[in-house]
Amino acid sequence: MNLALIMPELMVTGLAFIVLAIALLIPRNQQKNLGYITLVGLLGVLINTFIYSDGDQQLFNNMFIVDSYAVFFKVLFIIASILVVLAAIRYVERISERQGEFYVLVLFATLGMMILASAGDLITFYLGLELMTIACYILTAYHRGNKKSSEAGIKYLILGALSSAILLYGLSIIYGLTGTTTMIIIAKTVNQIGMNPVFLVANIFILCGLAFKISAVPFHMWAPDVYEGAPTPIAAFLAVASKTAGFAVLIRFFLYLMPEVSASWITLLGIIAGLTMVLGNLVAIPQTNIKRLLAYSGIAHAGYLLLGVLAFSKDGVMAVLFYLAIYLFANIGAFMTAGCFVNSTGSNQIKDYAGLSRRSPFLAIAMLLSLLSLAGIPPLAGFVGKFYLFTSIIAKEHYLLAFIAVIMNTVSVYYYLQVVRMMYFKEAESNEKIIISNPVKLVLTLTMTATLFLGIYPGPVTSIANQVAINFF
Repeated sequence: MNLALIMPELMVTGLAFIVLAIALLIPRNQQKNLGYITLVGLLGVLINTFIYSDGDQQLFNNMFIVDSYAVFFKVLFIIASILVVLAAIRYVERISERQGEFYVLVLFATLGMMILASAGDLITFYLGLELMTIACYILTAYHRGNKKSSEAGIKYLILGALSSAILLYGLSIIYGLTGTTTMIIIAKTVNQIGMNPVFLVANIFILCGLAFKISAVPFHMWAPDVYEGAPTPIAAFLAVASKTAGFAVLIRFFLYLMPEVSASWITLLGIIAGLTMVLGNLVAIPQTNIKRLLAYSGIAHAGYLLLGVLAFSKDGVMAVLFYLAIYLFANIGAFMTAGCFVNSTGSNQIKDYAGLSRRSPFLAIAMLLSLLSLAGIPPLAGFVGKFYLFTSIIAKEHYLLAFIAVIMNTVSVYYYLQVVRMMYFKEAESNEKIIISNPVKLVLTLTMTATLFLGIYPGPVTSIANQVAINFF
């Protein structure tokens, strides 16, 4: 057993306890450097993850899988955590004296996501899921003096616990049918016994639980309220990293674990994908709060991503992997711009973005590039990602879903451009300049650069995603 294969997880665990110990030993008013310690540690974890990116191995009796698929998602989780921690440094200093707890919880949530990506056993999968979600519950309610933050934390806890119970019930049915919790053995057993009504019920329960994690209709109701109330860096973390973790599990579970019985769930997943795209985009139109608009936009993007899963092919998986990578940068850029704006003005209302291009040209261009990428406008990365997703579903002759996706994407351009119109074509009520901290400037610069670069030259990431998809199948 090569324990070096789980070195990234061990490093994140050690880093979390080191940050916690430092936070307990030094006075609260001297904890401002904890964010930078966390950043350095995460960069070390990222480098280590690349070192062990080759091979396809299992540890602990197939309970833990280390393959290129798991490594790809771990890299995304770590990059998301680095960007969120960097952007949150000044924010955490401002709203709380308990800075250490924030970074520790982000690290434990990241650890849970990494375990999810490598889970080869139902128990490992559930432990990783709960480690991630419990940390996210607390982070959502982190701003203790804010009623909306507390309300969002309670809503997320109640609905999240319900979805976890549904998911766990589905997993228990599979264990009862197969007599094992190891995914490789379950796959062999399922292929032998085929589909039966009880197994179909288990599929539905598991799909419902995972649909909640990716905020797909009709399990999306938590996202707008939670994103609006949560601290903005955490809203970005949930919108990107948590959703990515959900898709990592969804793809491995349904495409790897049960490929021979896909016909039983693929119709249901297609209905969910269509409803998610339609509801997410149409309900986003009347939104007046930027975080709620981004929440419904995120719901719609979950529908787009489900198209790649429905394609049930190498190209479909490649499209999902690439889109998750570029979605990370565009969404974090949009949320961090919104966070910087609300910190300076105290408002999340879209109408207050009037004249932002004159109050802060940097923030305006960051939001512009992020929204246009999310809308799939060339030459930004979002266009390439949606092209791959839509072509993968067309190749499987799901023309109705492809038609819905194209129409709904056109609708999304409307509400994204409404924000752009406010920023560039409306007069500002105040000419007060918006102050941007250096860490946030760095995050926005990185997200804008990645969004432009991956739109003009997507080759490096597409080749990696393609190789991962080939190995996965």
